[in-house]
Amino acid sequence: MEKFLDFIVRAGSLDRRVIFVVIALVVILPLFFPLGLPIRPTNSSQDVYNAVDKLEAGDKALISFEYGPSTKPEIHPMAIALLHHLFQKDVKVYITCLWPDGQFMAMEALDQVAINTYHKTYGEDFVLLGYRPGAEAVIKGLVSNIRKVFTVDSQGNFLDDIPMMTDVNQVADFDFLFSASAGYPGTVEWVQYAADPTGVTMSTGTTSIQVNEVMPYVQSGQIVGILGGMPGAAEYESLIGIAGIGTSGMDAQSVAHLVIVAFIIFGNISFFVERRRSKKY
Repeated sequence: MEKFLDFIVRAGSLDRRVIFVVIALVVILPLFFPLGLPIRPTNSSQDVYNAVDKLEAGDKALISFEYGPSTKPEIHPMAIALLHHLFQKDVKVYITCLWPDGQFMAMEALDQVAINTYHKTYGEDFVLLGYRPGAEAVIKGLVSNIRKVFTVDSQGNFLDDIPMMTDVNQVADFDFLFSASAGYPGTVEWVQYAADPTGVTMSTGTTSIQVNEVMPYVQSGQIVGILGGMPGAAEYESLIGIAGIGTSGMDAQSVAHLVIVAFIIFGNISFFVERRRSKKY
């Protein structure tokens, strides 16, 4: 028993540098070697999946990228998972960006999913309209007439020369709208100025901290479901049957939390054992 208590005391007084190394390892290793821990989708994530799954081949989906490098770990995995689902169903994907950095995030996601995975053709299966400044003014312009906002796409092609832009003139021409949002302008503005006025079905994915702000729109039925941060991305990945960044990220997060709790428990036990021994002597 005394040997065990000695071990507990030593474990509770580890050098902090050892603790940092252990935490680093338990975070990094699951990212490269996913553990496949079980993920149970929430109703909100299931609702997003159901809304996308109702789409048919040839339907049109407008995706708005409104995040940058600082929020990429939370939102990029869900954007990639969503693109997987849409391209699996042969839905036509149209992408716009309300944030400057959003265009670079969109290009990276399209390269990974549309081009390298599904070998889709630009201009026939997907198009990147790009970024325009103006926040909600851009949304209002898209609701009125897309060509008033975008005369060319992100590559400089005239919209009228792009096959999949035929008969696509305004937001009402789309079958589905998704906002991948890290703040303003983002989800709330799309609801107020696009989804509500046009009646187009809308879903969203946000950072975890934004969920409480957006949830009232979900509860009122103005938004169909919400993917909240990395957990939402992992849940969506499980629904479409892929193990992506969100899944491995949740593995890393879960293991790291367990290790931190273990260190806290050992530290407290060590403290009480040492205090009891000091009282003895």
